[in-house]
Amino acid sequence: MRQSYSISERRACKLSCLDRSSFRYQPKPDKNTELRIRLRELAEQRRKFGSPRLHVLLQREGHQVNHKRIERLYREEGLSLRGKKRKKRLSHLRVVLDWPQQANEHWSMDFVSDSLWNGRRFRVLTIVDDLTKECPALEVDHSLPGLRVTRVLDRLASTRGLPKVITVDNGPEFISRAMDAWAYEKKVRLRFIQPGKPVQNAYIESFNGKLREECLNENVFIDLYDARKKIEAWRKDYNTFRPHSSLNNLTPEEFANSLPQQGQITNFQMAE
Repeated sequence: MRQSYSISERRACKLSCLDRSSFRYQPKPDKNTELRIRLRELAEQRRKFGSPRLHVLLQREGHQVNHKRIERLYREEGLSLRGKKRKKRLSHLRVVLDWPQQANEHWSMDFVSDSLWNGRRFRVLTIVDDLTKECPALEVDHSLPGLRVTRVLDRLASTRGLPKVITVDNGPEFISRAMDAWAYEKKVRLRFIQPGKPVQNAYIESFNGKLREECLNENVFIDLYDARKKIEAWRKDYNTFRPHSSLNNLTPEEFANSLPQQGQITNFQMAE
């Protein structure tokens, strides 16, 4: 209007019902530019991490910002994860799991399966410490019979010892004669869950979900060697870097090191 009719700024603002302060307003530079860039970088590296866990990673790097700011930037950058639609099911009685009093006292084991790029299937033996959430080993192969499982446990026995109890399902590997003889010889009690009740082995089921979502679904495996390499790299990252919400955002290794020498838990509340 000023250029076309050669009128003053005051007159043009009055005719267009625009406040002069709004017309002269200059946007302030974004103070969060560096934070936005780093947030996008972390979200690209950790594509299954949500806003709370990314906030923990930023705090580790020295960004002392409120979680509300991270949540706002997370939404503005379009990084929100799409939640899965879950079918509504009938409620059932909750199972109260035994709470171990020290690390390396109670483990859980299970199997996860996936496939290579050519479609050939492979299996992963998953093991987790119920207290510290550490993963001592992830064994990958096309076939993992009961004898192979005992060899993996013997290998762990030489490095960190064996637990008193191992919770397993009723798979053929766990009910095999080799596994039964091994447990009797090593004085390890195998606690079998009820058939069709995976909630009774909730610790390993939770771990398996993280393994599939953050590793198996995010990678293409060329061959068995490639699968072992990538899965082992994820295991180390899980134990030493990934913050765990039920451990007060500590890593499993940090939480294990924070326990008293006798391994007793005092005044520490968790929510799994």
